[in-house]
Amino acid sequence: MVYTIEASTVEGNQFKISRTDGIISVASPLDREAIGDTVTLTVKATESQPNINGDLASTTTDVQINIIDINDNPPLFYKCEGPEDKPVCVIATQFTGEVFEHTTGSIPINMMVRDLDKTRRTQLTLQGAEKDMFSVEPASTTSDSVVQLLVKQPDKLDFEKIQQTVLQVIATDEDKPTFSTTATVTITIKDANDNSPTFPQDTYKLTVAEHSPAGTTIATITAEDPDTMDQDQITYKLLPESIHLYFDVEPTTGAVYVKNGTLLDREVRSLYSATLQARDTGGKPGTTVLEITLTDINDQAPVFNRESYLEFVPEDGHFELQITATDADETDSANSQIVYGIEPSEYSSNFTINPDTGVLRNQGMLDREALNPDLDGRIELIVTATDKGSPPLSSTVPVIINVEDVNDNVPEFEASSYTFSVQEGVKGAKVGSVYARDMDQTVDFNRISFSINGGFGSFIIRSSAVKQGYKGEISVDPDIELDYEGSRKHYTLQVEAADLEGETASVTVEVNVVDVNDERPEFVPTGPFTVKENTTIAGSVGYFEAKDKDGNYSLIYELESMTCKCNDSWTPCSSFILEPMGEIRVNPAKELDYEQCDQVLIEAQVVDEFTEKGWNNSATTGEVVINIEDINDNAPEFIHTKSTFVVVSESASLGTQVAEVTATDRDSGKNGEINFKVTLVRFVNLNNATSDMKLLFTAITTQRQDIYVGLIQTTEPLDLTLRGKYLVTVTATDTGGLSAHTVLEILTVDQSYKVELEFTSSEAQVERDRDEIVRALTAATSAAVQIVTIRSNGDPESRAEGNTIVEAYFIYPNGTALDSAEVEKKLSSPQHYLVLGQLGLMNIGKAPEPEKELDSMKFILLGMVAGLIIVLAVLTTSLMCTRRNFKRKLKAAKAMNSASMVTYDNQKSGPVVPGTNKYTMEGANPVLNLNINTTMILDMDEESSDVDKVSLSSLEFNDDMDRETTNGMHVIMEEEGDDGEPPEYIEPLGAALAQLGQKKGSNKAQRGYTNPAFNTTDL
Repeated sequence: MVYTIEASTVEGNQFKISRTDGIISVASPLDREAIGDTVTLTVKATESQPNINGDLASTTTDVQINIIDINDNPPLFYKCEGPEDKPVCVIATQFTGEVFEHTTGSIPINMMVRDLDKTRRTQLTLQGAEKDMFSVEPASTTSDSVVQLLVKQPDKLDFEKIQQTVLQVIATDEDKPTFSTTATVTITIKDANDNSPTFPQDTYKLTVAEHSPAGTTIATITAEDPDTMDQDQITYKLLPESIHLYFDVEPTTGAVYVKNGTLLDREVRSLYSATLQARDTGGKPGTTVLEITLTDINDQAPVFNRESYLEFVPEDGHFELQITATDADETDSANSQIVYGIEPSEYSSNFTINPDTGVLRNQGMLDREALNPDLDGRIELIVTATDKGSPPLSSTVPVIINVEDVNDNVPEFEASSYTFSVQEGVKGAKVGSVYARDMDQTVDFNRISFSINGGFGSFIIRSSAVKQGYKGEISVDPDIELDYEGSRKHYTLQVEAADLEGETASVTVEVNVVDVNDERPEFVPTGPFTVKENTTIAGSVGYFEAKDKDGNYSLIYELESMTCKCNDSWTPCSSFILEPMGEIRVNPAKELDYEQCDQVLIEAQVVDEFTEKGWNNSATTGEVVINIEDINDNAPEFIHTKSTFVVVSESASLGTQVAEVTATDRDSGKNGEINFKVTLVRFVNLNNATSDMKLLFTAITTQRQDIYVGLIQTTEPLDLTLRGKYLVTVTATDTGGLSAHTVLEILTVDQSYKVELEFTSSEAQVERDRDEIVRALTAATSAAVQIVTIRSNGDPESRAEGNTIVEAYFIYPNGTALDSAEVEKKLSSPQHYLVLGQLGLMNIGKAPEPEKELDSMKFILLGMVAGLIIVLAVLTTSLMCTRRNFKRKLKAAKAMNSASMVTYDNQKSGPVVPGTNKYTMEGANPVLNLNINTTMILDMDEESSDVDKVSLSSLEFNDDMDRETTNGMHVIMEEEGDDGEPPEYIEPLGAALAQLGQKKGSNKAQRGYTNPAFNTTDL
């Protein structure tokens, strides 16, 4: 068989068929939107071999193929024009529409939305500045739909404000939101009076009851006019004129009403026809037809067959009672059909009546005790018979039901509990009454008696009948007086009510003992409170609080006094205002200044306005303390000092304190913390010339109690050659950035005032005695002693200890200093040189001046001076030789003088001949065994100088030089050097110091001997 496609319902070769097996397949892409939902193919099957007739046999069949749609097209907008039966629609994105201002309804824009897909769901939305004024219809569609814009907010369509608006209508494929199309709609808002009033209906069918009173409104019918100028300006008129005998219309409201009700008789005429005309402000008319039908009225009421009904029933029984009524209105009409009912009353809910048959029954069990006792079990119902006319007419008949009582109730209290109050201290005082009743309505069943359980026997109760049941009157026992201040202020009683058959009920009665307002109020401690200085807040900053033991009180606070703590003393003030309710406020007329007053004490009295007896105020006044909190509103203030600051340039190294400043800040706490800083250093020399310096000083901030101290220290060694004073500017800054400045004068003491003191003690010993030396020097000079150097004067390479040189400055508080001559003069005072001698002071001299650099211009002068120095050296040498000969002779005389006083018994106890190496006079210096004329031997005749005689007489001077024993004398001897030259002699500091200086050029240590044979008188 060979298969072929012979025909297709669509053009093109969308399908193909296998010639051998007849399988049909798609030959090209299919577009359902182009070819439709179905395609019919005519398929032919032909035999491959001819038949006996030589023909190829074949047959055909139709194959219908259904094209399944997929969502592959977005929704599109179309603009449709032309006749409605054959509109021409083209794809468009721009649409226009017009609308009269304040018009409701749709706006025609000739828009249609279409999705070519078979299964589609298109959602329409609006965008634009005025989108909220409109809505799009339909909001969602599944077919080709005409799109309309509806006015949602016609009140915003104001021609005077908006003449044109642009909206975007967005069509979105709900199944595939990426498929969306937007169309722009331009709406023009128009304003024109080109519409006549129109009524919503062409004909109105109205009804009114016959004989309706004049003025009865039948209906209010109004016309509509889209023109804004016609709003509320339409007038109405009823035509023809003859209709005005019966009906008329309000010309402004359109209300049609009855003009003459007496003429409206349905039996004479049941239908009236009229034309209602409406005119706008332009006179354009609009009309509608009114058909007014008169309806019959119900003017006959039902009538009961009896004037009243009476029935007796026990309260636990049931009954049925037939009520019958008739109506004279037309039979089988609504006006004659009767409906039975019961007028609402106090007990009508206990009964029901069949509305059609009129059978009256009780609903549930009847309870006589539920009835008002005044009724004595008698219930009166009003049964109504009402026809179904319009308006309905009705009649009533009384039905009396007597409910007979049975004893089926127990006593009941009116309240679930009772609470009473009674004043203390009143015997027999009435407390209150409890009420109970037994709902049984016979005296045999409802009589009640009361009793009390609890109350510690403090209360009694009396029973009595009242209009509604029985009353139990509770009162305090006449023999007992309640005490509020006692242990019980509250009582809980159980009151029991019992009827004659022993049925009981109980209730809880709470009795509160009321305190008489006779207690004085008392203050409760409050505060202290804190308020910032300079505050202007109007609210409360503190308060007084008091309590009153009485239950009912009204406390008022009154100011007694107000004092402020100013400079640690209390003075009256008015910084705050006390309100009657106890609140404390800042007095706006006063300024709070912490630096003037830092605390306020307010004393007040509290008064109880409700006091019934006794004192109404507190026994003691209340006090509230308000602390004024400091704020940073004061700059630091330097404290003036008369001190003179002096610095010894040589002793000033890194960190040396040379001065100090002090400052305070009137603020407190963190606000009063001060930090010092050196901000400027200048120097004024002796010629009053000022120059700027780098910051040679720094300020270290410390604190002494409430005063801040700035220690001025050097940041590096000072220039030793400067003479004058430093001007140091110190700034004091608090934590708030407020600052103050002061300038310190620091006087300099240059090295020309340095004094060199020579001590016989070792360097280590001088260091140990340093404090004693300073005290002694201070006492002698009345000056501050500043030691800058302590050094040994011996050979550093020798193990023997030499003298010690102490370099020091002597400075007075006013900045002046002593030079070496002035120091020597003050130390020579007898009251000081003994102490200094014991400490080893040997010599006073001026410290050597540092060598100054000489310029080349002075070299010539130095050469000229050199010759003069040579001459002076020769003269000095000659003088020294003569002097040494004299010293030798003087030394021998001293030895002779000492030997002549020796006690021979002690001669072998030690070396008794000073200056010799002999223990006795034998073999010693021969001059000691001779009767020597000292004047002759020493070449001292009568013409000798007084100085030489004084030197010899000085041997008799009494001085204690022994630092190791009290009575011994430490005599220092010096041997001659190897060169045979006598040692150099140094004059004593005073007559008491007979010490010899170390031989010039000798490294030998001094040797001393203690000679017990001599005393101070011998010397």
